Amino acid sequence: MQFRHPELLYALFLLLIPILVHLFQLRKFKTEAFTNVAFLQKLNIQTRKSNSIKKWLVLLSRMAAIAAIVLAFAQPFITQSDSATREKETIIYLDNSFSMQAKGPSGQLLRTATQDIITNIPEDQTFTLITNTDTYRNTSIKNMRNELLQLPYAASQLSETAVTLRAQKEFSRDQSKDKRLIMISDFQDNGEAYQLQTDGIEKHYVQLQPVIKNNVSIDSVFISQRKSGSIALTVALSAGEKKDINTAVSLYNGDQVLAKGTASFDSELTTTVVFDIDTKDEIAGRIVIEDPLLAFDNTMFFSINKSQPIKVLAINGANSDYLSRIFTAPEFEYKSTNIKNLDYSSIPEFNYIVVNQVSELGISLSGALNAFAKAGGITTIILDPNADAASYNNALRDLGNFEISKSETTKRLVTTINYDHPVYKDVFDARIKNFQYPSVSKSFALQGGDALLRFEDGSPFLSYASNFFVISGGIDVANSNLQSSPLIVPTFYNMSRQSLQLPRLYMPIGINTTYDIPVTLQEDDILSLEDMLDPSNTLIPLQQSKGNKVQITTSDSPSKASIYNIKLADNTVQQVSYNYSRSESTLRYAALNTGATDHYNTSVEDLFDEFKTADSVQSLWKWFVIFALLFLVLEILILKFYK
Repeated sequence: MQFRHPELLYALFLLLIPILVHLFQLRKFKTEAFTNVAFLQKLNIQTRKSNSIKKWLVLLSRMAAIAAIVLAFAQPFITQSDSATREKETIIYLDNSFSMQAKGPSGQLLRTATQDIITNIPEDQTFTLITNTDTYRNTSIKNMRNELLQLPYAASQLSETAVTLRAQKEFSRDQSKDKRLIMISDFQDNGEAYQLQTDGIEKHYVQLQPVIKNNVSIDSVFISQRKSGSIALTVALSAGEKKDINTAVSLYNGDQVLAKGTASFDSELTTTVVFDIDTKDEIAGRIVIEDPLLAFDNTMFFSINKSQPIKVLAINGANSDYLSRIFTAPEFEYKSTNIKNLDYSSIPEFNYIVVNQVSELGISLSGALNAFAKAGGITTIILDPNADAASYNNALRDLGNFEISKSETTKRLVTTINYDHPVYKDVFDARIKNFQYPSVSKSFALQGGDALLRFEDGSPFLSYASNFFVISGGIDVANSNLQSSPLIVPTFYNMSRQSLQLPRLYMPIGINTTYDIPVTLQEDDILSLEDMLDPSNTLIPLQQSKGNKVQITTSDSPSKASIYNIKLADNTVQQVSYNYSRSESTLRYAALNTGATDHYNTSVEDLFDEFKTADSVQSLWKWFVIFALLFLVLEILILKFYK
């Protein structure tokens, strides 16, 4: 038994008062003589014994009444646990990611959780609420009711590690307080560890799961084939389980329906639907399906803009016919010129330059190429193996900190590919070890940069640094068979693509993405992204002007899936599309009820019922008031009826 006001127990010293009164009788007795009292002697002795017992009973009842009254004012109580009387800090993590759109027994998981929080937490109780996007510190239901009821879904989901770190920052350093971290989520099985142990924090897991897990989602959209004036647009879809009912798939351009198809999952969990569409016009595309479980993955936006050719300039000291066969219209705008006829003032107009076996990189050319690289242009320098190494080195050191030494006159094979470099990252389906190795008869020993291709002895054949690619030997047919190798097309094609990284069909939200817009900005001009469906949703992305293009970088912003107009003042330059990640579309959940923790629930209401039981305090003061009254009544009865 514990007391709310133990200091009042000092009042028990009041019990000495009736004892003192009993021991020191205040009444005085006189002896009176009677003529004949012998016959009263026996009765007198009996009366004195009876009075003595009566006085002791009255004393005990009075002391018991006083003690009961003192204990009642001290407010005694008993608890269910040792922590019931300690002050508590509560932090609630409420997962508001898209997977919480799934429907549980009482509706959408997130809406059920918010309603249970509002119902079970006292209005004036202080707590901190963490969501995937915001933190509400030291708030209460009274202040948070509207925000909870209108809590929006978020595209991101915090890991348990991130939630724990944020909670540790919010908890005070007071060791006398119990710290409770309540995590309310569906806890999807995404490969991350759950139930991490944390000293000083009591974690409670509330795992909410839907009653139906057969979600159908649009996973991706891509161009599978290009034809003259049209493309084959492939839509990849997946389902949680096989089903006999087909899913309708609709293709829109803005609000106009272009085509419709059906997706079948009767034999497989994945399928594709192919649409043939005309590419003469720009397309603000939208793929839509109807699936009641999750709404966020029922729509996928994509944009097809007018073709923006990459402008390529070949500065030749050798034959460049093979380049004209690689850089063809409409994807490229190719121009070839001899070094003697080069117009240096036109260099900034291009995106990609190939310096093809020019025997000397003079001061004028190296200076122009250096300025071109700083403006974001990409240059490939193919060294002339018959030139003097010293004539190259001054320029190469200045351009990319490259250096060449002796000339290698022994025929060597190119045998090693850096598959992780962006030039080759998506070229091969697998890391092949045996292919048609190109050979080079004469080349320089090249140092510096990041090697993309290496000779069999490990020395670089193609290296990259600071927007410059350097090929250490000539690739003309007299010196190399690279022109007939299948490696030449993806190598030059992807090197040129690095110079103008046009927006893809769509970009993911929440992942760092960079792309180029071929437009020249004046001093005070900026590009903005305007939501085509909601023009009030306009933002200014991170951007950098680089000569004849602007490099845009986005990550968590924009945060809404849609098609965005890239605006320069009031003019629309082109369109880009953003979509939510599909990582939450697969409804698989972590098994938390394995006995690893005692703090596991499947209902917010059940958890708070446990808290109420554990924190309940049974007050006893009313019982002691009743006892005091009973002892007073007992005293009255003794005084009146006891003889």
